[in-house]
This record gives sequence, structure tokens and C-alpha cells, in this order.
Amino acid sequence: MIKLPNECYYPIFNNLQDNYKNLLSCALVNRQWCRIIIPILWSKAKNHLNDIRLIKIFLLMLNTKERALLIPFNIALPSHPIPLFEYSSYITSINDNLDYGITGWLRYNKYETRRVKNVVKFSLISMFLRTNKNLKSLNLNSNYYQFGSERVNTLLEALYDNTALNTLDLHNNKIDIEGGRIIAKFLCKNTTLIHLDLSSNNLGSEGGEALANALCKNTMLTFLYFHDNNIGSKGGKALANGFARITG
Repeated sequence: MIKLPNECYYPIFNNLQDNYKNLLSCALVNRQWCRIIIPILWSKAKNHLNDIRLIKIFLLMLNTKERALLIPFNIALPSHPIPLFEYSSYITSINDNLDYGITGWLRYNKYETRRVKNVVKFSLISMFLRTNKNLKSLNLNSNYYQFGSERVNTLLEALYDNTALNTLDLHNNKIDIEGGRIIAKFLCKNTTLIHLDLSSNNLGSEGGEALANALCKNTMLTFLYFHDNNIGSKGGKALANGFARITG
């Protein structure tokens, strides 16, 4: 019997990507099929990030630095072995379901949720950005009151290594001039981002100018939401000139 190359298996299993039960059964056939199927299964995990079983797996994947943030809160992390697969690297989208999953896991383990949730969420998002270079959609809206400006900027800097992101929601984070410069640097490098929501932040005129300069270099961005940023006439003029160069 002729052994099929992996290139033949990929389209076959991709056609089963919405049939989780059958796809999981195929993953149990042999190691070769398992290595092909696990990334397909976990690429759809965004719809299940509210499942506390996934949160438990993700916590196992935190590195020493990410775990250290949880020490002051006396959080007992799962003690199981590190997973054989780096599941977090296969996820293509992170949305609000992650919040529900973290809250559910904390309540299940009888932890105080509000303060502890913020640090767990920051550690998990840091882990996702560290392990996943193929993330396509990331929702980080309204995290300022949970993380503060320093941690928000830390997450923004972690975006530099992502080469696949096409949708980024950062609205209502009080991102200031420094954060605006970080985003501008990211935009100069990124060639995949199509949708960016920066509304309801605090970039100011200098942040607006930095973004305008970045827009001149980024030719892929199609949708930009930028209202309520206190950019003033100077920042507004810079952005208008930037858009004029793009549409040319």
C-alpha cells in the first residue's frame, strides 16, 4: 500500500474541520494523523475559550516570568505535565470568551475573581503573544482598568513578532503618546493588518502624527477607527495628509 504524503492529508482533514467528533477520532489513529489534526482542531478554539478545561491547559504553558506574576495572589497552578503540543500556537483568534473562561476557572477553584482575574488574563495574553506568531485576530479592548498603561504597552510591544495579524481591537484602553508610538512602529513593520480599532484612547496630537507617518508605510490597512483620541487640529491634519498619500 502506497503511503500518502502529508500534502494529501491536509485538504482531507481540513474538510472535516467543523466535524470535531470525527476529526478527533481520526487524530487517534496514529501519530502522523495526530500531528496534522491537532493544529486544525485548535485553530477553532476561539469559540471554546470560555471552557475552564482550556484555561487549565493554557496555565500549564506559562513560562517562569508569566507564572511569577501570579505568586503574590497564591494561585495554585495545575500540576499536570506540560502538554505534548504547544496548543496556544495553533489558535488563530482571541476574543471575549477568554474573560468568561478565566472567570469560570477562578470561581470553580474558589478564588476572588476581580483582582486575580486581571493578572491571570495578563499572564495568559502574554503567553499567547509569546508562543503564537500566527494569530490573526486579537481583541484587547477595554483593558486599561484591568492592566494599567504600563502593562497595556508591554502587550503592544509583544505584537512586534506577529506576522499574521489582520484584525486588532484596541479601543478604550487609554493608550497615550508612548502607546501610539509603539503601535506606529508595529504598523511600519506589519504587512497583514486590515482592521484596526483605536477609538476612545488618548493618543493626542503626537500620537496622531506618529500614526500618520506609519500609515504612509503600511499599504494593507483598510479599516481604521480613530474617533475620541484628543488628537487636535495638528494630529488631525497629519492624519489627513497620511490618508491622502495612501489614496493618492
